[in-house]
Formats: sequence, structure tokens, C-alpha cells
Amino acid sequence: MAVKPVLRLGHPVLRKVATPYPVALIGSSDFAALIDDMTDTLAAQGGIGLAAPQIGVSERIAIIDIAGGATRYGELQAMPLTVFVNPDIEIIDPTTAGYWEGCLSVPGMRGFVERPQHIRVTYFDHDATPQSLELQGFAATVLQHEFDHLDGKIYVDHIKDMRLFAFEPEFQQFVVPELAPE
Repeated sequence: MAVKPVLRLGHPVLRKVATPYPVALIGSSDFAALIDDMTDTLAAQGGIGLAAPQIGVSERIAIIDIAGGATRYGELQAMPLTVFVNPDIEIIDPTTAGYWEGCLSVPGMRGFVERPQHIRVTYFDHDATPQSLELQGFAATVLQHEFDHLDGKIYVDHIKDMRLFAFEPEFQQFVVPELAPE
């Protein structure tokens, strides 16, 4: 359909708790158009996840599309385009791990965030079918990151040490070499 502008940190929509999407409207032409817009926008931006509030739609919808293989986030397991409507996260194991996260709404920056690494997500899919998905590792981090947008949060809210927040060029120049194994 259309590539939409991605709202950036500071826009008030990104700080609002999104409203639940009416399940009865899943499958409608408006829903299909929104998912098409989100998919086109995500592809154009080169990201792996997008929440509806990031394109100005304050509703509880997010999409994830991880091609898998080598990415800027390291080697990733593929997750084909998945639509999450009204997702709910249950933490199965609170043990955390940290990743250097980036966000389309905070362009050009990276920050180190620790999140639980074993979760279960319940949601409605693009056909309004209830689903449950258990995830571990980086995929669990990705979903928590995207679903934060549905609660008016952004990854920078979770950075514990602001010394671990950097512009992309400085991240590549100074942080990446430090992360390399000896």
C-alpha cells in the first residue's frame, strides 16, 4: 500500500498506551491496509519489527519479520512475517541477557538493554485466530522491544547505564571492537 513516516522519539503518540484493536475488525479492509502499510514501511526502513504507534496508529498491533542469517544484530534465526494483535507477554524465566538495541523511532542510536530471555506471548494473528508462542533469546528481546511501543515505552527507558548508549558510527568504531573476542 504505502510507506508511512516513522515517528521519532519525542512524538507524543510514542508515549501513549495504545488501545486494544477490536478483534471483530481483524480481516477488514482497514486492517489489511494497516498491515500492508506497516509491512511496506518495515521493509523500506530495513528493520525487523514495527509497532502501529510508530506510524501514528495508537492500536495494539505489531509485526515482526526476521529474514534470518547474518544481520546487523548478529546471526539470527528466521521468523517469517508475523502479525501480533493485542499481544500479552508472560515471563517464563526472569533470567536476563543484554543486547545492543536499535529502533526505527530512535534512528542512528544504539543502547544496551537487558531483558528476560524466556517468554510466552498470547495474541491474535492476522486471521483473528488466538495464538501462543514461546520464545527464547534474541527473538524474546525483539518481541519485548516491539510490544513496549504498545505501552508507550521505548528501549531507551530500559538502559541502566547511559554510558552504554551511542550513535551508530561511534558504536561501530568504539564499541564493536570491544565486543570482539580476544
